[in-house]
Amino acid sequence: MTIVSEPRRTWDELPADELGITPRAVQTMIRMVAARGAAAQLVVLRHGEVVLDWSFGVPRDVPFLLFSAGKPLIATLVHQLAEQGLVSLDAPLATYWPEFEINAKETITVRQVLQHRSGLPYVKSVYRDALIAPDWNRSVRALAGARPHHTPGQHPAYHTLSYGFLLGELVQRVTGMPLRDVLDRLILQPLGLRDTHLSAPPRRVPMRRAPRGGPRTLQWAANLGVARNAVIPAATVSSTARDLALFYQALLGTRLLSADAVATACAPSTSGEADQVLGNRIRWSQGFQLGGNENDPQRPRPMGRLSSRRAFGHNGSNACLGWADPDRDLVMVYLTNRLEVSPESAPYQCELSDTLLAGCR
Repeated sequence: MTIVSEPRRTWDELPADELGITPRAVQTMIRMVAARGAAAQLVVLRHGEVVLDWSFGVPRDVPFLLFSAGKPLIATLVHQLAEQGLVSLDAPLATYWPEFEINAKETITVRQVLQHRSGLPYVKSVYRDALIAPDWNRSVRALAGARPHHTPGQHPAYHTLSYGFLLGELVQRVTGMPLRDVLDRLILQPLGLRDTHLSAPPRRVPMRRAPRGGPRTLQWAANLGVARNAVIPAATVSSTARDLALFYQALLGTRLLSADAVATACAPSTSGEADQVLGNRIRWSQGFQLGGNENDPQRPRPMGRLSSRRAFGHNGSNACLGWADPDRDLVMVYLTNRLEVSPESAPYQCELSDTLLAGCR
């Protein structure tokens, strides 16, 4: 697959009503983000045009730590390699990584990893995985020697950190290149994403706990130099709202993947069952979280209760969020450095998304 670079777009906002969004919805979103008093960036694209491009407390080109909102970048690399015929999604991961085959892992497929169904959400625990995460070789050796916690394919179980190492090592084995170089060649350069980094960028926004409290350990780890400077694909990608919005806009078209490959990446892989790690009924695809709210109508969803079933995206520690909705030809990205206790931040993301969705005509 040949990917052609295009010049970076301009970021002039067009009137919201010309793009089928009520100005009231746009102004409400701006007030909601400003009222939080945190550093943030907010971008909305409709039909490929800029509706909103706001930054609060930081320049627009300063990257935020995405946490898990960066996972789709790594998943997209795998789908690109699959489209090029270099990877089969239904082949065992051990086909490309022979050392992985031991300890009842020989049947784990690439697709099962993309779906969070490999049975390896962690080696021993997420905490222990985090302790060795800054060391790539040690992390992948630990996964290669691990035993699944449940039968591969049986349950979705969120791969907090293992996701990036399993798929990242696959990408490196198949291409013979460092993951950073593959990401740059297949996604960052073609889309002109100059402010997206696999590890610590030259400038960054430090994470802060919310005034009412937030996860101390996560804040400490997120600002720790040894972690930020490491390549931890599932957690340490940094980007701007502009860059992440362009990534999702590209997936609404065919600049990164063909229409068939996008359909494969966004095909649902769950049918209402609860995630064994997170405990709630997330609609997973093959690399993204999906919209729609019928599985658990009372629970706030980052992409909104009004999101369509075909919407796809990912949130990160309920701080950062990016999604695209093919039915509405709509992209929204919200990045912040404010960390809160999850039950408080999830409803906020849901309300922000629903404010936009309710304003679409």
